[in-house]
Amino acid sequence: MHLLSRLTSCLLLPAFFAGGNAAATDVGVVGLFPGKAILVVDGAPPRAYAVGSMISEDTRLVDADRDGATIITNGKRYVLAMGESARRSAPAGSNNNVVLTAGEGGHFIAPAMINGVSIRMMVDTGASLIALPASDAIRLGLNYKSGRPGRANTAGGIVTTYLIKLDTVKIGEIELHQVDASVIESGLNIPLLGMSFLNRMEMRRSGDQMTLTKRF
Repeated sequence: MHLLSRLTSCLLLPAFFAGGNAAATDVGVVGLFPGKAILVVDGAPPRAYAVGSMISEDTRLVDADRDGATIITNGKRYVLAMGESARRSAPAGSNNNVVLTAGEGGHFIAPAMINGVSIRMMVDTGASLIALPASDAIRLGLNYKSGRPGRANTAGGIVTTYLIKLDTVKIGEIELHQVDASVIESGLNIPLLGMSFLNRMEMRRSGDQMTLTKRF
């Protein structure tokens, strides 16, 4: 089903660190391998870091295996394991969070609005962008063929894609503007809520519930 390149099938798990007056570093784990971790740092695209690498001026990756990544930031050690996340509370009175419940097969389905039109999307941290089947793009009134054409290598073969920007993407009270998306001409049967949206969220999973909190 998933057409876009997947770094890992695991859930994106952000962690938030702050030491004294130093600037905080947001670190999200999207892949774990012996001696290496694939991380999202401060909302940037995923990048591979080898053990010993500086993630930021005050944060270093000191260990990594298939069970977790160990990071030292401002002299403090943190272990980020798949299935765990550091918690950061949303500001009091904030509406910038939404709770999703896992459905059949353990997938999280988000009731969303794209450009003001309702659509259901599956949360997919392996998709670098929001991905839309062409049929849904047409229903949403998107002139997607005016976007930048490309090709994607999928399990079903090479398919045509179009890179576009969505004016608004809204889930609950969380709304983002000018979000990158890819329209897939064939082979995709469900819209995917990918990293062009999720990179700006703190994601916390507890059992069959996932909380998305807007970070910026």
